[in-house]
Amino acid sequence: MSTLPFWLAGTAATGDSELTVVNPYTGEVAGRVSVPSADQVEQAVDAARAVAAEAAALPAHAKAAALDHISRRIGERAEEIARTITAESGKPIKWARVEAARAVSVFRWAAEEARRDSGELQRLDTDPGATGRIALIRRVPHGPVLGISPFNFPLNLVAHKIAPAIAVGAPIVLKPAPATPMTALLLGEIIAETDLPAGLVSVLPMPNDLAGRLIDDERVPVISFTGGAFGWEIRKRVPHKHVTLELGGNAAAVVLDDADLEWAAGRIALFGNNQAGQVCIGVQRVVVTDAVHDEFVARLVEKVEALGTGDPADAGTDVGPLVNEAAAIRVQEWVEEAVAGGARVLTGGTRDGVTVAPTVIVDAPADSRVVRQEVFGPVLVIQRVADTDAAFAAVNDSDFGLQAGVFTRDLPTAFRAQRELEVGGVIIGDVPTFRADQMPYGGVKGSGVGREGVRAAMTDLTYERVMVLTGITL
Repeated sequence: MSTLPFWLAGTAATGDSELTVVNPYTGEVAGRVSVPSADQVEQAVDAARAVAAEAAALPAHAKAAALDHISRRIGERAEEIARTITAESGKPIKWARVEAARAVSVFRWAAEEARRDSGELQRLDTDPGATGRIALIRRVPHGPVLGISPFNFPLNLVAHKIAPAIAVGAPIVLKPAPATPMTALLLGEIIAETDLPAGLVSVLPMPNDLAGRLIDDERVPVISFTGGAFGWEIRKRVPHKHVTLELGGNAAAVVLDDADLEWAAGRIALFGNNQAGQVCIGVQRVVVTDAVHDEFVARLVEKVEALGTGDPADAGTDVGPLVNEAAAIRVQEWVEEAVAGGARVLTGGTRDGVTVAPTVIVDAPADSRVVRQEVFGPVLVIQRVADTDAAFAAVNDSDFGLQAGVFTRDLPTAFRAQRELEVGGVIIGDVPTFRADQMPYGGVKGSGVGREGVRAAMTDLTYERVMVLTGITL
């Protein structure tokens, strides 16, 4: 088995050490990737800094053509990419194929946004003192970006770092998760086929403990991080940098009296478990009003027990393994802790190596970790409440606020949910797991700061620069 090179300023390179990537389900070696030396990391940052002015001045057609090429090539290699995702992350192949298709869209959207990124004209003669003046407001990159991506979406969350950076002309050094670097390297190979300037994109796999020098490097003024609570440590470590954090949460799905219970049960069962619960907006807390509680819970348990579990390479598998056995043991321990505090397990609750059976819990203590923290595993916690007021209060009783789902068919309730729920996104009639890649995406409270989504990320990576023209007759 050959060792995959990394991508240093658009060129394949090898370093002085390597990472071994293990298939979580089989325990077999999925691949080996080369790790850059300290000198090579330095070269990547130097290249990003050196190309910054050229990248910022790239014409729209050049950026859009490159992004279109990347989108097209991901589509052409989609099955290869999907199988790589499954091999290194344990994600069921059906969901890996969805991820590849989403990345096609992300780069396509970025190409379209690059073409229409024209700035804004603002007339200033609204006051007599500014007669004959007009402002042209354009956005320019803050500078080179460090992108740090997690294991659970080894392609699409990499795409959400790289595509907006290319669209605005910001050089990016991407550090993929050490558990799942191979998909990012495959994307790096596709990017290297374009005519983008050398230095615009580097993909550098490395253990997390070696990333400190990149985080601290003053030549990289922007950090975009998706992952766990370590994101807050990054912000404390470099408070003068522009830092975007997407840190997950314990997303709630609310089932109200007027909900379509069959639809809600099916969606919550699937999207609380589909990637072994390893989705930052996967359903964790299920808040159900008293009037429909018993009927809904019976339907939910039936739907959960019907999910296909097992080998992620099987197209019929809905729920695969967790990323490693330590993660599976932690999830099992949290469930057992809740049970010791009085919770009841209606289905699941067992572990077989790296696989945790899809689990439904009721009566969990309000202070238990399965309620208060992010399980990041296939566990649904039912919370019974009296009415809509209590349901919305339960959603907000969280240290997190990424997205929430509200199953209702009442329009005023939908608008109330958007007004009152302390989250970055409210999904009406569906689970909080829904995400369209072009929409703004991010959270509040412990779920992070800043926004992803192609246009939102382009805004986040740039600042406004104003030019005022004088002596203009409108």
